[in-house]
Amino acid sequence: MNVMGIIFTNDATMGELTNKRTMASIPFGGRYRQVDFALSNLACAGVRHVGIISRHSYQSLMNHIGDGEEWGLELEEGGLEFLTPYAQSVTHTYRGKLESLANGMDFLEYGDDDLVIMIDSAVLSNIDLNAVVNAHVASGKDVTVVTKKGICNGEKKVDLALKVENGEVADMVVDYVADESYVASMDIFVCGKAWLVKSVKEMIARDKFHMDRDLIMGGWSRGVVSVNTYEHDGVAMFNESVEEYFYNTLSLVEKDIRADIFGGNHPVYTKVRDRVPTYYGEECDIEDALVADGCMLEGKVENSVLFRQVTVAEGAEVEDCIIMNDCVIGEGAKLKYVILDKNVTVSAGAKLYGTKKNPVIVKRGETV
Repeated sequence: MNVMGIIFTNDATMGELTNKRTMASIPFGGRYRQVDFALSNLACAGVRHVGIISRHSYQSLMNHIGDGEEWGLELEEGGLEFLTPYAQSVTHTYRGKLESLANGMDFLEYGDDDLVIMIDSAVLSNIDLNAVVNAHVASGKDVTVVTKKGICNGEKKVDLALKVENGEVADMVVDYVADESYVASMDIFVCGKAWLVKSVKEMIARDKFHMDRDLIMGGWSRGVVSVNTYEHDGVAMFNESVEEYFYNTLSLVEKDIRADIFGGNHPVYTKVRDRVPTYYGEECDIEDALVADGCMLEGKVENSVLFRQVTVAEGAEVEDCIIMNDCVIGEGAKLKYVILDKNVTVSAGAKLYGTKKNPVIVKRGETV
């Protein structure tokens, strides 16, 4: 059975982190981008026909993915394609996922694929998509929604929440703070290609453009769309806000979480950038930290994630921080609850303090 993949890069905003990049391009875990998880999940399931839908600020994403070689994909018709507004015959603002699919209809209709896997790059997981596809086929339903327990907690607003009783969907809500009796959609959907093409065209003709509200919940409520659920029992990281991104990134210092997200079902691939090994100075103090290659560490680092080629000078203290590529932290500087984007320089003796819920973000290339 032939399967194609659609990756939504997510146009939601996360402050300075998405000022000049999509959600899919946000660096994660020391050497990855968020899109690497969607690409790896699809590639390891044998999906080779993949479209990446992005509306704006996608240059960083294209630079990262390149020709798709690291994921075993080829940048050509019938392989990997970037579906940007300027690549389509009709261009306008995407009001929802259905409208973005309609704008990329030529790609969607191309080839002889039987099924479509749609996946968002704001929710990270290491999932066996072959198992999801098999469960979808066995269900005989129109669409399968991948879900996760424990996300709905009466506090977090979720895009789509479902109540499942005796294996069947009993209720759905959209953009709602659901309680613990609901499971959250991971924004991974499996459906028949012919069904999706037909549904998108009909929804757009009726000025309906939201995947969750109009097609999934709306169709289910009217009794015209049958919905199956597949529960993911591994780690699922919902990076839909700065607070969640900060918490989930720092949770990678925990061995069990790191092992699941990076190697639970398959490896996670990314663009290869070889660097020299990290240098640990005689006086450095490193505790509970995830450190990439190429760093120069002579100060103190605790409960933090450091990307490639980060310098922490003598006497500097970094605690509960995310430090991206090529940042330099000067002598005696003190950082706590801070996110430094790429190429930031922190001057000697500087002090930056945020909180768990509101970390300080220093945008790319700044000197503080």
